[in-house]
Amino acid sequence: MRKTKKICYLAVLTALYVVMSAFLKFYVGVGHIQVDLGYIAFAVALCEFGVAGASVGVIGCALESMLFTAYGFSISWVFSNAIIGIGCGLIFEKTDKLWIRTLTIVLFTAIGMLIMKTSIECYLYSIPFAVKFPKSVAAFVVDSVVMITGLAFHKVLRERV
Repeated sequence: MRKTKKICYLAVLTALYVVMSAFLKFYVGVGHIQVDLGYIAFAVALCEFGVAGASVGVIGCALESMLFTAYGFSISWVFSNAIIGIGCGLIFEKTDKLWIRTLTIVLFTAIGMLIMKTSIECYLYSIPFAVKFPKSVAAFVVDSVVMITGLAFHKVLRERV
């Protein structure tokens, strides 16, 4: 694939991530946890472009948080998405087996959210770990499920295109 075409696809997926994250969210009922459908675009980008697809999650998250959230830029989410994107991207480049990709999403979402994001927010906002961790577990489960759903979307897109 030519570089220009790849950059255009990544830009479209980033825009899709931002729009889906900003406007297609709904609350789960646990704290302030929301289902963020932007992770579907993130998973599709990782499946299609490997590590380069990490840019969709990182840039998309930064743009969405700066443009559409009351709290502004969220460094913890950006770092979390970088861990998820780079880790998943490296594995996705090596295999297209659905079960391996599913386990990879679970593993790197756990590392990114339960370790990286939780640690950063506990440090920055002086939140006790025991208070933050249960909310992080809920967010990890929800975001993992949405990303795994993105694997199915990628498969359907590949078959149709």
